[in-house]
Amino acid sequence: MIRAISVVRLVAALLIPMAGGTVSAADLNNTIYLDVPAGRVVIELRPDLAPLAVAQVKSLAKKGFYDGLKFHRVIAGFMAQTGDPTGTGSGGSGHPLKAEFSQAHFLRGTVGMARTNDPDSADSQFFICFKATPFLDGKYTIVGQVTQGMEFVDAIKIGDPQSGAVTNPDRIVKMQVAADAEKKK
Repeated sequence: MIRAISVVRLVAALLIPMAGGTVSAADLNNTIYLDVPAGRVVIELRPDLAPLAVAQVKSLAKKGFYDGLKFHRVIAGFMAQTGDPTGTGSGGSGHPLKAEFSQAHFLRGTVGMARTNDPDSADSQFFICFKATPFLDGKYTIVGQVTQGMEFVDAIKIGDPQSGAVTNPDRIVKMQVAADAEKKK
C-alpha cells in the first residue's frame, strides 16, 4: 500500500507541472521561451548534458541576440534552424564552443547546436528536430528539449527540400530565459 501511494505521488508530481502547475525558480532559469509567429515554444534546457552551450544560449537570449533572427534553414521531416545574425547560415556570435556530445538521443523536439564539419564550431545557431533523428546522436551537442508548443515549431515555414533555404522565412519574435520573462510580469 505504501509503495502504491508513493507511485501515485510521484506521478502527480510529474504531471502537475505539465498541466500548468507552478514551476520552481530554478527550473525557470533553465527554461527558454521561444516566441515564433504561431505561438510560444517552451524549451527545457539541459545543462547536465552541455553546460557551456546552455550557458551561451542563455547569455545570448538575455542580450536579445536571437530576437528577430530568421529560421534560415528548414527541412520538412528533419529540422528548423536559426540563430545566425546574418541569416545566411554562416554567421554566429563570434564565440565558438567546444563540442559537448552525449549519449542522449535526438528525438522529436530535441534542440541541438548547429555546427560546421569542425565538431568545435557550434556558436549561436541551433535547430529543433521535427522527428527523431538518430543519425545525429553523439555527433551534435544537445542543449534542450521542447516541452510545450511543438505544434508552433511544426508551423514554421518550410524551405527547399534539398538545401532547406527558406524564401521570406519566419523569424523568432522573441527568445528569453523564462525566469527573466516571469520577473517582468
